[in-house]
Order: sequence, then structure tokens, then C-alpha cells
Amino acid sequence: MGLIGSPTGLIPVRFNKILHHHRSPPSIIRSYGAGAAGAGWKSAEKPPICTADELHYVPVDNSDWRLSLWRYLPSSQGKERNHPLLLLSGLGTNAIGYDLSPDASFARYMSNEGFDTWILELRGAGLSAEHGAGESLPNMGEITNAKSDISSISQQLSKIESRTNDVQLRTKLRETITNISSQLTNLITAGFLEAKQKAAIATQMKNFQKQLGSTEKYNWDFDHYLTEDLPAAMEYIKTCCTPKDGKLLAIGHSMGGILLYAALSQTSYNGRPSGLASIITLASSLDYTTSQSSLRYLLSIADPAKTLNVRLIPLGALLAVAYPFATRPPYFLSWLSSQVSAQNIDSEMLERLILNNFCTIPAKLLLHLSTTFENGGLRNRSGTFLYKKHLCKSNVPVLALAGDKDLICPPEAVYETVKHIPEQLVSYKVLGEPRGPHFGHYDLVGGLGAPDIVYPHIIEFLSRHD
Repeated sequence: MGLIGSPTGLIPVRFNKILHHHRSPPSIIRSYGAGAAGAGWKSAEKPPICTADELHYVPVDNSDWRLSLWRYLPSSQGKERNHPLLLLSGLGTNAIGYDLSPDASFARYMSNEGFDTWILELRGAGLSAEHGAGESLPNMGEITNAKSDISSISQQLSKIESRTNDVQLRTKLRETITNISSQLTNLITAGFLEAKQKAAIATQMKNFQKQLGSTEKYNWDFDHYLTEDLPAAMEYIKTCCTPKDGKLLAIGHSMGGILLYAALSQTSYNGRPSGLASIITLASSLDYTTSQSSLRYLLSIADPAKTLNVRLIPLGALLAVAYPFATRPPYFLSWLSSQVSAQNIDSEMLERLILNNFCTIPAKLLLHLSTTFENGGLRNRSGTFLYKKHLCKSNVPVLALAGDKDLICPPEAVYETVKHIPEQLVSYKVLGEPRGPHFGHYDLVGGLGAPDIVYPHIIEFLSRHD
């Protein structure tokens, strides 16, 4: 197994080194008809939440979804690169995790190093939308409407409850609806929360209320990401950037890395080119059976949700509500912060991450991902194709990084996937030292020690395979 040592001769670019001069990109394809290879367009306007240099949209074939791509143009002071770089986020997250602030931006760091950097927001996340209806953005003026929004959500959830036949399940769901509605209303009206926390909760409630009105559209699973969203985004980026060999570099965090592993497995099995020059996975695995991953507790929601015919899991709303209890006395949800970071991320950035980075997800997606805890690991929706099994056929170089204190994807889970990749193609490293710093699940992307410890490994690997 190849292990990467500390890179030498690299000068890390600090987060606060923001460069404003960009190399002129290749001509952009302004628009295509739906269904054309590389179809998409550059948006004339960006909403304030999009801090990238450009915002692009890509239609997904045979659907009404349009995916958003945040583009960070390569710095004129960075090294000339041969391939564009695609970033994929984790389960139920948007682009914000890669670009928390001007002085804490993974995406901007990569563009400063010369990479034409793109963040894909998968269907239903962030600015990606169906029929042009995306998620709302935080608005302080919406706080006063939160109480009525919660009441409306409770009424709609009650309709779901009325369709459930089992008496005990109906009773339990009714109690849950009542408790959640009451607690959220009290939080909004009481002085416990700061204004920005109230705004975040109000926005999440408004988004969830909108989504409850179209639950039939939240009907996708992991294979939709793999066979529809990822190919559409990759083709569009190649059309815009025209790499000579037609390939991209890609980095995936958490589920984003799972998606890259699955893409390598599927394309190599089918004898097709992956379109990837190399990939880096951050805290990702196709098989969690050998670990004590805390992810099992989130995925365990899938079965009761299926029984109750609940299609949506409001991950963003739940985390926004829970976060204040994790950071203030009596700290009865203090475990939440450790799931994200091993005390290695700025508290203000952690709050922005939890309040703004997560979205509503389909229960169907959770049910699919729950197969990562079954013998053989993640499989396709029909259960006939084990993605881990066919990684041995891949010819794409892989760097797999794990955090020593990652509770969601522990090092042993990462290795369970890595060991199936041809030894000459994979490099595996656990980051973190006995006396610190330590790295939790998100720390590999945005921890305080990431620019000096994590990013040099990434830059060295990408440069070697660019």
C-alpha cells in the first residue's frame, strides 16, 4: 500500500491570500438545448449566497432538474494546469462547505493554486432546482413568519400521518409532530436564539414547507446522482474547459467521495473511460461494516420513514434547531459538534457550516445509502452490483485521506474500500497526530490545520497526476 509522506518544496497558500487576477478561461458555452452533450449556461446574475466567480447551470437529461455549478477561475499567479477540478460535497450538503468565507475557502485555495475549480450541487441541494424553484436564502425579515410556517408544516405532516394505517405508528407520529411544532415555536419566540440563528431556522422551515408541497419530486436515490447528475456536470465542465485528454481531476468529501468510487467501479466494469485523470476522497467509504461509524444512526431513520410513507428528511432544519443546544448550556446535544469537527475548526465557521450547509434529503436516498452497512457494502438500487467489488478493475490513481478522530467515517472504514483498489494506483493516509492536531469528518476540508497539513498532500497528488 503506497503511503504519501510529507510533501517537500511546497509553500502552502494561506486562506487569507485571496488573489483577484484570473487567467482568461476558454470560451464559455452560453446555452444548449436540453439533452445536448455539455448542455448548460452561465448565469447572468448570482444570488448573494454564491461567492464563486461564476455560477453555471446544467440541465439533467430526461428530467426537469437543473444542477448548479460554482466556478472559481484559476489565479493568474498560480501554476498553469492541464485539467479542471471538480469538487463533490457530502450527503445533503450544498457548495458552502467548500467556501465558508473569504479566509476559509477550500475552493478558493485550489483556484489560487491554478486549478479551474468547480463545485457541483447535486439535485435538491443549494441552488440546484426543479422547474426553477430553488431553496430560499437566509432573510432576517422572515423570522416573524417562522411561527406560521411551523404551523403549516405541522398541518402537512398531519396529512402524512393520516395516511398511515398502523394505529401505534400514527399515535407516535402525531406525538412527534406536536412536540416538534411546539419546541420550534418556543425557540423562535423566546430569546434563547441569536438573530442569525432565528433567521437560519426560519429559512430552513420555509424551505421545508415548500418541499412538503412537492414530496413526489423528492424521489431520487444514489444511482440518480451517479448515472444522471455526475455525467451531466462532467460533460459540461469538459465543454467549457476543453482539457486536451478530455479528463477532469476530482475531489469528493464524504458522500462525494463515495460517488467517485462508484463512478470508477461502474465505468471500469463496463469497459468505458471514466473521464477522470485522478481522484481524491476525503473521509469516504463504500463499506462501513468494519467500523463503529455514527452514520448508522442517521441512516437508521430510513426504515421507519419508509414505513410511515415519509419521503423527506429535513436534515438542514433539524441541524439548525439542534445546533444551539450543542453550543450553549446545558449542552445536552454537545455530541453534535464532535460529529463535524475534532475541535479543529473555528467556532464561527462551524456555526455557519451547520446553519447553512445542509438541505432536505429524500428518505429513499438514505435507504439506498444504508446498504453501506450491509455485507459487501454499497450496491446499486436493484442490489445486483456491489460497487466495492469492481474497484480492482480501475486504472485511475486515487488518494484516500482519513481523519484520525472522524466519528462518521473512521480510518478503518476508509481502508475497507482502499484495500480493493490496485496497490500501485492508491495512496492512503490517516491525518492527525497523537498530541494533535486531530481531524474529524469536516476538518479535512475546513479545519484550522487543513491548509498546512491536509492541502499540501492534495496539491502534490493533483500536480503529479495533472
